[in-house]
Amino acid sequence: MGIQHWKKIWVGSAGNMVEWFDWFVYASFATYFAGAFFPSGNPTAQLMNTAGIFAVGFFMRPVGGWLLGRVGDRRGRKAALTLTVTLMSASAVLIAVAPTYAVAGYGGALVLLVARLLQGLSVGGEYAASATYLTEATDPRRRGFASSFQYVSMTVGQIIGLGLQIILQRTLSDSALHSYGWRIPFVVGALGAAVVFYLRRTMLESEVYDEDASAAEERGTLRALWRYRREAFLVIALTMGGTVAYYTYTTYLTKYLSNSAGLSKDTATLVSFTALIVFAGLQPLAGALSDRIGRRPLLITFAVGSTVLTVPIMTLLRHAGGYWPALGLSLLALVIVTGYTSINACVKAELFPTSVRSLGVALPYALANALFGGTAEYIALWFKKAGIESGFFWYVAGCAAVSLVVYVTMRETKDLDLTGTRGASGVGESSVTTAS
Repeated sequence: MGIQHWKKIWVGSAGNMVEWFDWFVYASFATYFAGAFFPSGNPTAQLMNTAGIFAVGFFMRPVGGWLLGRVGDRRGRKAALTLTVTLMSASAVLIAVAPTYAVAGYGGALVLLVARLLQGLSVGGEYAASATYLTEATDPRRRGFASSFQYVSMTVGQIIGLGLQIILQRTLSDSALHSYGWRIPFVVGALGAAVVFYLRRTMLESEVYDEDASAAEERGTLRALWRYRREAFLVIALTMGGTVAYYTYTTYLTKYLSNSAGLSKDTATLVSFTALIVFAGLQPLAGALSDRIGRRPLLITFAVGSTVLTVPIMTLLRHAGGYWPALGLSLLALVIVTGYTSINACVKAELFPTSVRSLGVALPYALANALFGGTAEYIALWFKKAGIESGFFWYVAGCAAVSLVVYVTMRETKDLDLTGTRGASGVGESSVTTAS
């Protein structure tokens, strides 16, 4: 790939990194600010309240997917990517200045809720705009490799958030972290978004988008998307297992290790931090592998592994007892999840033509995340509070099993053409037909 292609990947990834830094910082610092916005009492109940607000943000993602997906298809990928990072910056500022329960009662929780709604709106469009841009902006023979940087950037954003948490844990007292220290990462996120806003204003548009000559009035409309409803359903189905597994082993893992496995917050954070560094490095390798052998083998490997191994991995993690056993099990889980994360962006983008690609990825993916990804943590805590925590393990395995059926029966998308008015919709009228 040439310098211009790398520049496109870098700018798209940098913005995605900041978006997901802000998104995941909420989850990773929730153990510190949960008590700031709700009355004192059961720590699990406080975490459930903050997890509930976290889940609510996901239900704005379909709205963001529709709105910003439409912008991406009608105004360009650049316009959508610039707008998403602007919204994310505003939400980070709101959380950073939100008043606590002691100062404003539930008014602080209301500000937190509004900020999460803005984040949901932003991320709902960011995923599709970034996935579409990264898939379109490279050589067709290296789409898997290039689009894998979406999850590299997402993971790096989380790594930076966890790294900042480790630094704050070692420089501030526990009381200081609970009092004001948790606000620091949201200030950092807002500043980072301002930098990326400048970068995205000068970024290059996708050549595939520029060369598309389809009618402007048909771009990014629900009417146009309806013609590809089977592809949209496929996006929902193939996302189901992957998003539940991803959020289980990333955003929820730190809480699980500290709240259920009995590890200290410092140790739990260090386990997640180390595991995610390895996870980020695996994404381009798996993406490049998919350019050689296809997308389906990786997706099927992920689904089989998650279906069979989720229950034993989560059970053993609960009894890990220390850093190294917890790290080993976490790495095993994330290696399995890599089969989904490394290529899911390009697989979804490859299903749709240029004129509806951004919306086609955004809306069904956001719906799947609202139903499964955003609720994963809340469901996990609900099972724990009910005294049947292992029920959540079976839930994750069941979602993976459903997606496995889809992966086995879907067509390979690696060699589909993204150009032209029909583009990748050459998948035909039956994207979910049995592969030969």
